[in-house]
Amino acid sequence: MTRTPAASARTSPGDRWTPGSIPDQTGRLVLVTGANSGIGYVTARELARRGAHVVLACRNHERGQEAIGRLHTEVPHARAELHLLDLADLTSVCRFAEGWPHDRIDLLVNNAGIAMVPFSRTADGFESQFGVNHLGTFALTGRLMPHLLAAPNPRVVTVSSEGQRFARFDLGNLDAERGYRALFAYIQSKRANLYFATELQRRADSAGLPLRSMAVDPGLTRTNVLTGGANSTRGRTHAALMHLLLRTAFRPTPEGAKTSLYAATVPDLPGGSYVVPDGPLQLRGEPVVRSREHALQDTTTAHRLWTLSVRLTGVHHSFPARTPPRS
Repeated sequence: MTRTPAASARTSPGDRWTPGSIPDQTGRLVLVTGANSGIGYVTARELARRGAHVVLACRNHERGQEAIGRLHTEVPHARAELHLLDLADLTSVCRFAEGWPHDRIDLLVNNAGIAMVPFSRTADGFESQFGVNHLGTFALTGRLMPHLLAAPNPRVVTVSSEGQRFARFDLGNLDAERGYRALFAYIQSKRANLYFATELQRRADSAGLPLRSMAVDPGLTRTNVLTGGANSTRGRTHAALMHLLLRTAFRPTPEGAKTSLYAATVPDLPGGSYVVPDGPLQLRGEPVVRSREHALQDTTTAHRLWTLSVRLTGVHHSFPARTPPRS
């Protein structure tokens, strides 16, 4: 897997990159999961603003429709559509992929996720953060692989987190087999996202495919991931503290979407890139490619996680065999 960034990709703090740097996306068919709010919505909006046809994959129909309406208000010329998807239910993932109405997918942004929620299990019995953030993403990408490989230059962007740097990744406790701690489960699931993205690139390279898989860290960003969904049941005190923290320590959502947009649109960004904010502890700043990350080099754990994920989900990422060169 190539790790050296292309010359025109931003790799140091000296070169400022903004959403205005995004090249024309006309003709590109894009799928963004969790696109009804937060980073996912901004990602979909900015790609639509640049001409992409965007599909918003959302769990809730009403909130998804509201997002489509907001998008058309902010970007009147946007080409956008809504499809329902629940990553906490592998049947929903399968149904979504089987019902995909287009001939290809040029870009898949695996954005949807949950964070530090009370213990629960998915429809398939998995601990919810591991089940949604990793297994749902893994299964969706695998189910959609034929559509991705139908595109000439497919790209997959998977949203990880700065928290993954502090994970003690335990393959024996991924599904809360030995107890549950919300923060531990969250950062472990985000490390799994990074392992998945890099292993996907290695497997695409081995198959000789043009697919490029990227991972991103958005940094500390104001979204409803800490206050909505299952976290909305924690009570008023938790909600007040979270809203205060979000206002004071976290940056606006468009700033957090920069790494996703960078990874999705920089033309010659190498597959396997990990895009993070360039500030202290990767918490804020402009997009930069980071290569000094232990998880990027840990091929053994990534391979074991992939094998486990296939067994748990029943989803195989089918790559066509490499065609030998003609003599």
